[in-house]
Order: sequence, then C-alpha cells, then structure tokens
Amino acid sequence: MAIRESLSAIRSRRGLPARGEYFNLLERTITVLEHENPAMRPPDASGLSGGFLRLKADMPTLILPDLHARVDFFMNVMDSLLPSGQTVLEALSGDGIQLLCLGDGFHSEKRGQLRWLASFKEYAHGYTKHKSMDCEMRECLALMEMVMQCKCAFRENFHFLKGNHENILNEEGNGNHPFRKFSFEGEMVKEWMLKFYGDEFIQMYALFEKSLPLFALGENFLASHSEPFDFYSEDELIETRTRGDVVLGLTWTDNDAASEGSVKKMLDHYLPLVPGSVYFGGHRPVHGQYNFRADNKYVQIHNPSIENTVLVMNGREFDPVRDVREITKRGEE
Repeated sequence: MAIRESLSAIRSRRGLPARGEYFNLLERTITVLEHENPAMRPPDASGLSGGFLRLKADMPTLILPDLHARVDFFMNVMDSLLPSGQTVLEALSGDGIQLLCLGDGFHSEKRGQLRWLASFKEYAHGYTKHKSMDCEMRECLALMEMVMQCKCAFRENFHFLKGNHENILNEEGNGNHPFRKFSFEGEMVKEWMLKFYGDEFIQMYALFEKSLPLFALGENFLASHSEPFDFYSEDELIETRTRGDVVLGLTWTDNDAASEGSVKKMLDHYLPLVPGSVYFGGHRPVHGQYNFRADNKYVQIHNPSIENTVLVMNGREFDPVRDVREITKRGEE
C-alpha cells in the first residue's frame, strides 16, 4: 500500500523534511481543502469550502483527540484494528471508515517540556544553535505531513479540524491568540520557521491552517476542537474565514467558560431527532479516557498520556465504555 509506505518513511525519517517537497504538499493539500465536495463543506461567500463539515452518514467515524506532534500515535492508529478485522488504513483505502482529527498538530506540550526549556535558550540566541528545536520541529512537521498525505489520499474520508495550536504565525486576532505554556512556544516556532524555511513557506502554511474546517456534523454527534462557546448557525459556521469570533469560540473555550446551554442548543438544532446524541471535543486534558461535561452531552477525549480513539457507529447511541478505546494492533487482540 503506497500510502502506508509514505507514512512509514515520514515516521522513520531522522532529519527535517525538504522545504521544496513540503511546500508542494502544502499547495496540493490547500487545493483539496479549498475545493471540497460542496455537499460536505458548503462554500462560503468567497466560493471556497467553508468551516462547516457534514460527514458521511453511511459509514462509521473514528475520532482522534489532540495530536500534538505524536507521530507514533498517528501511525499506530493507522495500523490499529477495527471490529471488522481491517486496519484503519485498510478501511480508509476501502471506503469503509471516515477519520476525524480534533486538531492541534503542533507543539509537544508537557511531553517535550524539558526540550522546550532547552529550545528557549537556543531561541534567545537567535538559533545559532538549534538542535533541541530541530527535534521538536521534526516531530511537528512530520505529524502534519502525515495528516496532509492522508487528506490528499482520502479526500472525503479523512478530516482534520482546526485547533487553537493551528496558528503558525502566532497571531492575535482572526480567532487566534499567541501561544505559550512552558516557554514561548508560538513565537519560537514562528521564528524557527522563518529562519529555516522562509516567509513564503510560513505564509503558505498559514493558508493551509485557515483552509481547515472547524465544526463537524455526524449522523449522531457533533464535534469541534473545544467546547462551543455559544450557539452558532450553519451560516456562521460556513463563514469562518471572516468570523474570528466563531473560530475563537470553537478552538479556545476553556472548561466552565462556555455560555450556559451552548452544547444543548447545538445538539437540539443540528440533531433534533437523534436520541443520545453527543458533542465531542478535546482541547483541555482529561484523566483517564474521557470526561463528561454539559450535563453529560459534551465528551472530552484528550489525554496526551494514552493512545485512545472513539469509534462512533451509525444507528446506535454512544457508549463510552464500548466506544472510547485504546488502540489495538494485530497480534494484540
């Protein structure tokens, strides 16, 4: 399978990706994202695919939590077994499953805390030395290269929602905030990218981020990176290129910060006749495999310490004990 060979080569690569090849991949992926099937991503006022994603109703959905440069996790998911006995990659290739990522491709966060501290010293000296930051960026770029390869290979069955870490320019505005946690991660990434890949590259990467969907409607669930801050109409969700407030409300909402009843209002509007429907998100870490919020209608699934996914089947209500699971590979059944 050519796509698996490509993903495996990215995973095993020791160095950084070649600028030219990656730039070409960015251009191809942006073209795919800007001109998706309008039945799945209705176009916005500019004629490009909007921020609203309507998933297929005739196949199961595998949901991945925040990725944060976890290359091994992503590859392990692709090689993991589904109840059908197929791997995820086999099912994607055979049009047997759709995969939805909840965003946040960059920044290793706590996993790389010591590396971030070492990288800050490199950043403070203008990256005259950059071994630690190179290691961080190798993982970040590799993970997102895998995402782009899958998007191009499985256009209607593979989707990646924008998260708050999809902000390569570290900008304030347009629904984004500059990012920092253990050091100045957002600015450090931006300056590294400018120094080693150039302004044209980083602007193209920013265009890729702005071409991503932000909200997904499934047959029996909704999803976005974070809990929705408020209720958003379909028109507002489609026009996210010019609605920074909607982008902010779907990517940055903290626990206990959403408007009262926002999840319920979204579910009542988009899935009014579906009993047991839920809203999936990540953004804030949880203990264990999941956490319920908003009267058990909002399900957080981001635990960076484990490799878990959610398998949502059509025609049945979500059961966290059955459907939230750590991945299993052949020989581990």
